Amino acid sequence: MIAPGQTYTSCDPRGGPTIRIEKYQRGDRYAHVVDATTGKYPRVILVSSLHATGTAAWGKPRRTGYRLVTEAAG
Repeated sequence: MIAPGQTYTSCDPRGGPTIRIEKYQRGDRYAHVVDATTGKYPRVILVSSLHATGTAAWGKPRRTGYRLVTEAAG
């Protein structure tokens, strides 16, 4: 389940940003995120781009979207 405070990192094998969920309400199509390290660069991303693991259903590593790194505190 997506919640504010969670940290996600890019599934792109070339690397990419690590983001933190700032605002999300259950049922929304978009989550408001910022850069996890600096807290800058606010933007919205589709919730369908957020994944619980870096492995897809067929067992291969994901190449798109973001995978969960840390749960929200509390």
